[in-house]
Amino acid sequence: MPLKSMRLSSTGRRPWRLSGIAAIAVAGSLLLASCAANEPAPGGESPSGLSGTLVGGGASSQDAAQQAWVAAFQTANTGATVEYEPTGSGAGRDNFIAGANNFTGSDRAFKDDELAKDNFTACVAGTPIVEIPNYISPIAIIFKLDGITSLNLDAATIAGIFKGDITKWNDQKIASQNAGVTLPDLAITAVHRSDESGTTENFTDYLHANTPVWDADASGNWPYEGGEAANGTSGVVDAVSNGTGTIGYADASRAGGLGTVAVKVGGDYVEYSAAAAAAIVDESPAAPGRNAVDLAIELDRTSDAAGVYPIVLVSYLIACSDYQDDAIVPLVKAYLGYIISDEGQAVGVKAAGIAPISATLFDKAKAAVDSIR
Repeated sequence: MPLKSMRLSSTGRRPWRLSGIAAIAVAGSLLLASCAANEPAPGGESPSGLSGTLVGGGASSQDAAQQAWVAAFQTANTGATVEYEPTGSGAGRDNFIAGANNFTGSDRAFKDDELAKDNFTACVAGTPIVEIPNYISPIAIIFKLDGITSLNLDAATIAGIFKGDITKWNDQKIASQNAGVTLPDLAITAVHRSDESGTTENFTDYLHANTPVWDADASGNWPYEGGEAANGTSGVVDAVSNGTGTIGYADASRAGGLGTVAVKVGGDYVEYSAAAAAAIVDESPAAPGRNAVDLAIELDRTSDAAGVYPIVLVSYLIACSDYQDDAIVPLVKAYLGYIISDEGQAVGVKAAGIAPISATLFDKAKAAVDSIR
């Protein structure tokens, strides 16, 4: 069916409040249909009229959702091919700058000094880039300890563990927050990303904002010596899963059966959830000085509002607002428009446990996508 028939409304969008059952039903029907992705329609023509190949890549955190989005989009647009390579956020931004990606996924927006260079090869010089926070997800602190599925930790303790200052699981700083939990006299192996990573930048930004124990600035590159390094989200999850006494951080959709940490916010410990991740995004202001098509936000990681989970990853879709190659524009607009739609977000919920974007954010994102030329 044509892409426009996948929208709930051609003139607007009701607030995202599909019930869990409805969201799963929508996502499930699209994912089942993906089994026939790119099979030609009767007569050999794509029903939407879209054709060509759209090349993207970047944030590995988005990979599960991107694969589901690609499958559903290609099912509805059988003449189109979309590629998404989970190279990591840093590589994705570099490839977008170089023009190797038509669009990219990144776990942070471009910084002001990066934008000032205006060196985006595929974009018309002097035009802004489009940045849409399409993927909102908590970052889970994951661990593997026999018989323990959840722990309470505050920011100072988390920082001490990942810096290597707290080295045993039965350390009093951990035990004092987990009454009734029998903690083993076992060495802690803290696992971090070896590659430049938006997940790392979001995690270290939380620590830097919330405790003086973390005396390094937020960075996509791990700032301390020691610990175990692993490449990509999958590498961290595998290292934690295959170890004993291991702890790491990863997009919550990849937590699986590992133990997870409830983070202290105000006087409470908050488990990660899509709702708690969405809560902090709604409270955070827009980044100052950006163009109307650049929807970057500044997360308030120190909020002590009830039910807010502060270790959240907001991953972006990044594209040109004006492409050097006009031929790619219809595919870019169609694919990005699908991802931000109710149906696209429902697929993301099912595939990756994301928090769907709000109706207000959708209106801004739709205007940005519609402006691409």
